[in-house]
Amino acid sequence: MKVFSISDAEAFLKTGAREFRHGRNIMVTPSARDLLTENGITVTFEPDTLPPQDELSAEPAGASPPKAAAPVGDDEIEALFNSPEARALKQMICDIGHRCWQRDYNDGNGGNISARLGDWFLCTPTGVSKGFMRPEMICLVDSEGNQVAGQAPWTRTSEILSHLGIYREVPAARSVCHAHPVHATAFAVAGIRPPQCLVPEVEIYVGTIPLAEYKMPGSPEMSEILGRLAPRHQSILMRNHGVITWGRSVEDAYFKMEITDTYCRMLWVAAQLPSKGARIPEDEMRKLLERKRKLGLPDEREGVAGGKLCAGDPFGFVSDLPDECATPAAGADALAQATPSELEHLVSIITEQVLRSLGKKSEE
Repeated sequence: MKVFSISDAEAFLKTGAREFRHGRNIMVTPSARDLLTENGITVTFEPDTLPPQDELSAEPAGASPPKAAAPVGDDEIEALFNSPEARALKQMICDIGHRCWQRDYNDGNGGNISARLGDWFLCTPTGVSKGFMRPEMICLVDSEGNQVAGQAPWTRTSEILSHLGIYREVPAARSVCHAHPVHATAFAVAGIRPPQCLVPEVEIYVGTIPLAEYKMPGSPEMSEILGRLAPRHQSILMRNHGVITWGRSVEDAYFKMEITDTYCRMLWVAAQLPSKGARIPEDEMRKLLERKRKLGLPDEREGVAGGKLCAGDPFGFVSDLPDECATPAAGADALAQATPSELEHLVSIITEQVLRSLGKKSEE
């Protein structure tokens, strides 16, 4: 089987053809397929009509509609798992795992990393230190978390469902990174969301950092919660657990992790100083959000009303509602669109917060 890589796709674009047709004897890598479709090329899979020796052919645009791809068999999966793109991703996952370990983000065998490979997902194995992984340890799973490729005795991470919850809701996510960096995890254990409007780089490249309620690591419930948060946030604190980030590459996902922990460490140090810090002025914050928008990085705060964007004590470190219960800028419209279960969940958490507050006042 021939692997049609991104370099082959670049060469095909130069032919001027508007349709790329291939049979079972060609495995098109995800990056090659993306490059073709982004340039308006129709990619058609025809297992029964093309002769075995036919590797590619050009037809006028619209000559024939794309046909549904046949189910992928074991041979095709193995070919993809051992393709140049997969090998590069496996090496990158190992490199990023080592960087996480060097920065003390993962203790023991903690943490996990994954990367999208077409309709499949490469991920780290369970029970292995992220600082000492090798490419042959990396596993391949389907969209349900079932392992479909990888060498024994390595088995996929037990928390892959958390990653898949993000991938399902965020098509742009190409990689997910989960770790236990000390400072950010301390915020998660304390039940505190990092405040906003303090550091420009954090605002542009990460944005708001929500606090997800605790559920069993790797459980369907945790997957669902992360899926709700991920479309609006690239870095999420997992209460009593750690941090999970997603990015448009393996390194991008790792960058979000590094920025998040450095920010939490910076906040902790700043809070020890005698003077109170000042938030970035609201008009300057709106300039940052505009620059972020131009970079193609949307932010949920773009529609926040004046006077509310940067309100509050920057070092108060007051526990906040889990972000999945916070209403977006639309406010009433968002509540009107909420499902009964979402409203019930919101009411239960608000009630819990009120009772907790009343309990503290009675103790005083």
